Amino acid sequence: MGKPQRERGRERGASPSLSSLSAPEAEAEIEIDTVPSKQTSSPVGPQDDKDIMPDLENLQLEARSSRDFAWYDIQTFLAHRVSNSEMEVRVRYADFGADEDEWVNIKKAVRPRSIPLESSECMKVQAGDLVLCFREGSNEAVHYDAHVMKIERKLHDVRGCRCLFVVKYDHDNTEEKVHLSRLCRRPKF
Repeated sequence: MGKPQRERGRERGASPSLSSLSAPEAEAEIEIDTVPSKQTSSPVGPQDDKDIMPDLENLQLEARSSRDFAWYDIQTFLAHRVSNSEMEVRVRYADFGADEDEWVNIKKAVRPRSIPLESSECMKVQAGDLVLCFREGSNEAVHYDAHVMKIERKLHDVRGCRCLFVVKYDHDNTEEKVHLSRLCRRPKF
């Protein structure tokens, strides 16, 4: 099953099919209205990036599938419920059909979308950072959370960043050397 590309050419590849859940017959799409955040200026000077609220109108989200622990872009929220005193939402993943919809815990498995890194942002990545890493195997090509364990800095050339990043995937603790083009950073608010 193919997965859409991230902005700026971030590749999304095939992943094992997400088995469908039985959905209630009366399930309908819910529109969520958001109010744009008000940004106030400080009399002392500009605020740090972490102090600025994201523009909720343009906020893009991703969700971690409970089936393969990979992160997928959310197209829309279909419904919500409380299960075991935890809020869950039924999501439709971008470029997937209704048979791939699933219930996910909103606190643990929904977050603002990760941002692909540019070659010029190489030095911003440090050992210990949480990143979203594109992993391609014989039967999968998906994005997983990983931590940067080690960085082998190299000179950049006309092709861009040539550095190698040793990442350790959170879901299975395996390590792999990857180039910057396979990494996305977590947004800071």
